Amino acid sequence: MTDLVGHILLFIVVGVVIALLPLVIGYFVRPKLQTAEKDAIYECGEPTIGSSYIQFDLRFYTVALLFIIFDVEVAFFFPWAMVYGGAMQLADTRLSDPARLELSQKLLNLPPDPAATDQAILSATATNLGLTGFVDILVFFGVLLVGFAYVWKRGDLNWVRAVAQQHRPVQTTEPPSVRQQRESEAIA
Repeated sequence: MTDLVGHILLFIVVGVVIALLPLVIGYFVRPKLQTAEKDAIYECGEPTIGSSYIQFDLRFYTVALLFIIFDVEVAFFFPWAMVYGGAMQLADTRLSDPARLELSQKLLNLPPDPAATDQAILSATATNLGLTGFVDILVFFGVLLVGFAYVWKRGDLNWVRAVAQQHRPVQTTEPPSVRQQRESEAIA
């Protein structure tokens, strides 16, 4: 137990040293020539205008989070495609026994063993696995589409929202004299 704790402490100390060593070396090696130009704020090559303490539009965060969510979800399709592809290859009844054994061992992450013929996945089992995987990915994709439709309906994908049109008063085509007469009758 003490040996394990020692290894963990050594790992933590080495990690902290590796993280701090470049900072300490940089502190002693870098030139210390402070100028007004070096102290100026630099943002994407543009000089700053106004205060940096402004109300930041939340749409930037929303779009970034939506991108991350849907981008990460796409990464789940790749392992599924590998398993589904292997299962559909095993579902082929014309597959030879050595090829079936090799694909089965690859799908099950087993070491290659030509003598282990009992590890081969049967065609019917592979078909069931493939159909189950297909239904699972349809449900997963359906949940993604529901989330996407919700975000779209809420208007989070619209970069410019038409707020001015929502609060604009209704304009009438009647002459001003008729409108003034009707307003005076309503007051009286």
